[in-house]
Amino acid sequence: MKILHLSDTHGKHLELPHLPDADVVIHSGDFTFAGSEEESYDFMNWFCDLAYRHKIFIAGNHDMCMYGAETVDGLPDDVHYLCNSGVVIEGVKFYGLPMFIEDFNDGNLDRTIKDIPTDTDVLITHQPPYGFCDFFHGEHCGDRLLRDKLKELPRLKSHLFGHQHDANSVMTNDGVIYSNAAVLDSHYNLIAYPRIIEL
Repeated sequence: MKILHLSDTHGKHLELPHLPDADVVIHSGDFTFAGSEEESYDFMNWFCDLAYRHKIFIAGNHDMCMYGAETVDGLPDDVHYLCNSGVVIEGVKFYGLPMFIEDFNDGNLDRTIKDIPTDTDVLITHQPPYGFCDFFHGEHCGDRLLRDKLKELPRLKSHLFGHQHDANSVMTNDGVIYSNAAVLDSHYNLIAYPRIIEL
């Protein structure tokens, strides 16, 4: 299976160049800048129109208007918004967790991390796990609980995320592909392009 991974477009999705072919396109959150409904609809209209057989997206910390929305009404059957939920495509289980500031404050983010199903094949989060494609200003800044949870996912083939704009990179560790596909730098300039991940 060929996956096209991108993240942190912050309303600049129309500035992306021609996207390469893939079986599934995945956006790891922060598709808006200010978190407005207008920005979200603009992104979703673009995303739904992409010529891929399957499309998956989650919300990031900028996508505030998505807070509390477990589903999105009216999406085509080939488009999946994952909010602490999963979807199976061609025998591969994708599971996605959003990242909202409110969930940091009340401890809900930690609870949702602990509840990631053990049969997950591809994990989609907004934040990186600690130590994997999360280097920022000379330090690792990923989520330690998320890193520890990954050890409990025996089927995991890939973990896709973004959030740390200047840490765009890909690495493989113990057979798992880690991808930070943030396409904007910390000044919100388009500097990188979506990445192909092959499972």
